Amino acid sequence: MADHGLGHEIEVGAGGRTPRFDTDGVGQRLDFSATVGSNLRKLRGRSGLSLEKLASLSGVSRGMIGRIEMGRSAPTIGLLSRLADALDVQLISLIAEKPAATPSVLRHGRSTRIETSGGKFVTRPLSRPRHDGTAFFEVSIARGHFEEGERHGDGVRAHVVVASGIVVITVAGEQPTTLAARDAIEFPADAVHGYHNVGDQEAILYVTLSPDTSRA
Repeated sequence: MADHGLGHEIEVGAGGRTPRFDTDGVGQRLDFSATVGSNLRKLRGRSGLSLEKLASLSGVSRGMIGRIEMGRSAPTIGLLSRLADALDVQLISLIAEKPAATPSVLRHGRSTRIETSGGKFVTRPLSRPRHDGTAFFEVSIARGHFEEGERHGDGVRAHVVVASGIVVITVAGEQPTTLAARDAIEFPADAVHGYHNVGDQEAILYVTLSPDTSRA
Protein backbone atom coordinates (compact mmCIF):
# COMPACT_ATOMS: atom_id res chain seq x y z
CA MET A 1 0.00 0.00 0.00
CA ALA A 2 1.46 3.37 -0.97
CA ASP A 3 0.43 6.93 -0.34
CA HIS A 4 1.30 9.17 -3.30
CA GLY A 5 0.25 12.41 -1.57
CA LEU A 6 -2.97 12.82 -3.56
CA GLY A 7 -5.36 11.84 -0.84
CA HIS A 8 -5.91 8.40 -2.42
CA GLU A 9 -4.55 5.02 -1.49
CA ILE A 10 -3.17 2.78 -4.24
CA GLU A 11 -3.11 -0.94 -3.74
CA VAL A 12 -0.78 -2.91 -5.99
CA GLY A 13 -1.42 -6.63 -5.97
CA ALA A 14 0.92 -9.47 -6.74
CA GLY A 15 1.66 -10.01 -10.38
CA GLY A 16 1.26 -6.36 -11.28
CA ARG A 17 -2.49 -6.32 -11.16
CA THR A 18 -4.22 -3.06 -12.10
CA PRO A 19 -3.94 -0.52 -9.26
CA ARG A 20 -7.18 0.15 -7.33
CA PHE A 21 -7.88 3.74 -6.24
CA ASP A 22 -9.73 4.30 -2.97
CA THR A 23 -11.93 7.33 -3.71
CA ASP A 24 -13.81 7.39 -0.40
CA GLY A 25 -12.05 10.59 0.62
CA VAL A 26 -13.08 12.35 -2.60
CA GLY A 27 -16.66 11.18 -2.21
CA GLN A 28 -16.80 12.43 1.37
CA ARG A 29 -15.53 15.85 0.32
CA LEU A 30 -18.11 16.06 -2.46
CA ASP A 31 -20.89 15.01 -0.06
CA PHE A 32 -19.75 17.64 2.46
CA SER A 33 -19.73 20.39 -0.18
CA ALA A 34 -23.20 19.41 -1.40
CA THR A 35 -24.57 19.33 2.16
CA VAL A 36 -23.11 22.72 3.05
CA GLY A 37 -24.33 24.22 -0.22
CA SER A 38 -27.88 22.97 0.27
CA ASN A 39 -27.99 24.12 3.89
CA LEU A 40 -26.59 27.56 3.09
CA ARG A 41 -29.06 28.07 0.26
CA LYS A 42 -32.02 27.11 2.49
CA LEU A 43 -30.88 29.21 5.47
CA ARG A 44 -30.21 32.26 3.29
CA GLY A 45 -33.67 31.88 1.77
CA ARG A 46 -35.28 31.68 5.21
CA SER A 47 -33.44 34.81 6.29
CA GLY A 48 -34.61 36.71 3.22
CA LEU A 49 -31.04 37.76 2.41
CA SER A 50 -29.78 38.26 -1.13
CA LEU A 51 -26.32 37.07 -2.09
CA GLU A 52 -25.14 40.68 -2.01
CA LYS A 53 -26.57 41.30 1.48
CA LEU A 54 -25.08 38.10 2.92
CA ALA A 55 -21.73 38.97 1.34
CA SER A 56 -21.85 42.42 2.95
CA LEU A 57 -22.76 41.03 6.39
CA SER A 58 -20.25 38.17 6.37
CA GLY A 59 -17.31 39.62 4.46
CA VAL A 60 -17.38 36.59 2.16
CA SER A 61 -17.52 37.46 -1.53
CA ARG A 62 -20.73 37.02 -3.50
CA GLY A 63 -18.95 34.74 -5.94
CA MET A 64 -17.65 32.48 -3.17
CA ILE A 65 -21.10 32.23 -1.56
CA GLY A 66 -22.55 31.30 -4.94
CA ARG A 67 -19.95 28.57 -5.46
CA ILE A 68 -20.57 27.18 -1.98
CA GLU A 69 -24.33 27.07 -2.57
CA MET A 70 -23.76 25.15 -5.82
CA GLY A 71 -21.49 22.67 -4.03
CA ARG A 72 -18.47 23.75 -6.07
CA SER A 73 -16.33 24.87 -3.14
CA ALA A 74 -15.28 23.23 0.12
CA PRO A 75 -15.13 26.20 2.53
CA THR A 76 -13.04 26.33 5.68
CA ILE A 77 -14.63 26.23 9.11
CA GLY A 78 -13.55 29.84 9.65
CA LEU A 79 -15.38 30.98 6.54
CA LEU A 80 -18.48 28.98 7.48
CA SER A 81 -18.41 30.54 10.95
CA ARG A 82 -18.59 34.01 9.37
CA LEU A 83 -21.55 32.94 7.27
CA ALA A 84 -23.28 31.39 10.29
CA ASP A 85 -22.81 34.59 12.30
CA ALA A 86 -24.25 36.67 9.46
CA LEU A 87 -27.26 34.34 9.27
CA ASP A 88 -27.70 34.28 13.06
CA VAL A 89 -27.55 30.48 13.17
CA GLN A 90 -25.29 27.92 14.81
CA LEU A 91 -22.41 26.56 12.73
CA ILE A 92 -23.88 23.06 13.01
CA SER A 93 -26.86 24.23 10.95
CA LEU A 94 -24.56 24.69 7.96
CA ILE A 95 -22.63 21.45 8.17
CA ALA A 96 -25.16 18.92 9.50
CA GLU A 97 -26.69 16.54 6.95
CA LYS A 98 -30.05 17.44 8.42
CA PRO A 99 -29.92 21.06 9.62
CA ALA A 100 -30.37 21.25 13.37
CA ALA A 101 -33.55 22.87 14.66
CA THR A 102 -32.12 26.11 16.01
CA PRO A 103 -33.77 29.38 17.08
CA SER A 104 -34.58 31.74 14.24
CA VAL A 105 -33.44 35.30 15.02
CA LEU A 106 -34.65 38.39 13.18
CA ARG A 107 -32.56 41.48 13.92
CA HIS A 108 -34.38 44.81 13.83
CA GLY A 109 -31.77 46.34 11.54
CA ARG A 110 -32.13 43.55 8.98
CA SER A 111 -35.90 43.29 8.88
CA THR A 112 -38.12 44.35 6.00
CA ARG A 113 -40.20 47.52 6.41
CA ILE A 114 -43.37 47.94 4.36
CA GLU A 115 -44.37 51.62 4.35
CA THR A 116 -47.70 53.06 3.25
CA SER A 117 -49.29 56.51 3.48
CA GLY A 118 -45.95 58.23 3.15
CA GLY A 119 -44.38 56.25 5.97
CA LYS A 120 -47.18 56.97 8.46
CA PHE A 121 -48.15 53.30 8.58
CA VAL A 122 -45.24 50.84 8.71
CA THR A 123 -45.53 47.06 8.81
CA ARG A 124 -42.57 44.85 9.75
CA PRO A 125 -42.92 41.06 9.28
CA LEU A 126 -41.60 39.21 12.34
CA SER A 127 -42.05 35.63 11.22
CA ARG A 128 -41.23 33.33 8.34
CA PRO A 129 -44.10 32.17 6.11
CA ARG A 130 -45.87 29.16 7.67
CA HIS A 131 -47.68 26.41 5.83
CA ASP A 132 -50.96 27.20 7.64
CA GLY A 133 -50.83 30.89 6.70
CA THR A 134 -50.12 32.23 10.20
CA ALA A 135 -48.06 35.45 10.18
CA PHE A 136 -46.80 37.85 12.86
CA PHE A 137 -46.18 41.59 12.35
CA GLU A 138 -45.16 44.75 14.12
CA VAL A 139 -47.16 47.82 13.05
CA SER A 140 -46.18 51.45 13.65
CA ILE A 141 -48.78 54.21 13.22
CA ALA A 142 -47.89 57.91 13.21
CA ARG A 143 -49.67 60.26 15.60
CA GLY A 144 -53.14 61.18 14.40
CA HIS A 145 -53.04 58.85 11.39
CA PHE A 146 -55.91 56.60 10.24
CA GLU A 147 -55.20 53.59 8.04
CA GLU A 148 -57.70 51.22 6.51
CA GLY A 149 -56.41 47.72 7.11
CA GLU A 150 -55.78 45.23 4.34
CA ARG A 151 -58.61 42.74 4.02
CA HIS A 152 -57.44 39.14 4.11
CA GLY A 153 -58.88 35.86 2.88
CA ASP A 154 -62.09 34.32 4.12
CA GLY A 155 -61.70 32.83 7.58
CA VAL A 156 -58.56 34.75 8.59
CA ARG A 157 -58.61 36.35 12.03
CA ALA A 158 -56.48 39.18 13.38
CA HIS A 159 -55.16 39.22 16.94
CA VAL A 160 -53.93 42.71 17.86
CA VAL A 161 -52.01 43.77 20.96
CA VAL A 162 -51.15 47.43 21.60
CA ALA A 163 -47.57 47.79 22.81
CA SER A 164 -47.66 51.58 23.15
CA GLY A 165 -50.00 54.46 22.36
CA ILE A 166 -53.79 54.69 22.08
CA VAL A 167 -55.51 53.23 19.04
CA VAL A 168 -59.14 53.04 17.92
CA ILE A 169 -59.92 49.83 16.02
CA THR A 170 -62.93 49.89 13.72
CA VAL A 171 -64.49 46.73 12.29
CA ALA A 172 -67.45 46.84 9.89
CA GLY A 173 -70.73 46.31 11.72
CA GLU A 174 -69.18 46.83 15.16
CA GLN A 175 -68.73 49.78 17.50
CA PRO A 176 -65.22 51.32 17.44
CA THR A 177 -62.97 50.00 20.21
CA THR A 178 -60.35 52.14 21.95
CA LEU A 179 -57.26 50.27 23.06
CA ALA A 180 -54.39 51.47 25.25
CA ALA A 181 -51.03 49.86 25.95
CA ARG A 182 -51.29 46.11 26.72
CA ASP A 183 -54.94 45.93 25.57
CA ALA A 184 -55.83 43.36 22.93
CA ILE A 185 -58.58 42.62 20.43
CA GLU A 186 -59.43 39.79 18.05
CA PHE A 187 -61.59 40.25 14.95
CA PRO A 188 -62.24 38.80 11.47
CA ALA A 189 -59.53 40.15 9.18
CA ASP A 190 -61.66 39.48 6.10
CA ALA A 191 -63.98 42.31 7.19
CA VAL A 192 -63.44 46.01 6.45
CA HIS A 193 -61.40 47.38 9.34
CA GLY A 194 -59.13 50.28 10.26
CA TYR A 195 -56.61 51.62 12.75
CA HIS A 196 -56.64 55.19 14.09
CA ASN A 197 -53.87 56.47 16.34
CA VAL A 198 -55.66 58.95 18.62
CA GLY A 199 -52.79 59.34 21.09
CA ASP A 200 -50.09 62.00 21.22
CA GLN A 201 -47.26 59.70 20.15
CA GLU A 202 -46.47 56.96 17.65
CA ALA A 203 -48.45 53.79 18.35
CA ILE A 204 -46.91 50.32 18.16
CA LEU A 205 -49.07 47.24 17.61
CA TYR A 206 -48.31 43.54 17.31
CA VAL A 207 -50.60 41.69 14.92
CA THR A 208 -50.99 37.97 14.35
CA LEU A 209 -52.97 36.73 11.35
CA SER A 210 -54.13 33.14 11.54
CA PRO A 211 -56.81 30.89 10.06
CA ASP A 212 -60.03 30.51 12.01
CA THR A 213 -59.77 26.85 13.01
CA SER A 214 -63.30 26.87 14.45
CA ARG A 215 -64.60 26.91 10.85
CA ALA A 216 -62.77 23.73 9.96
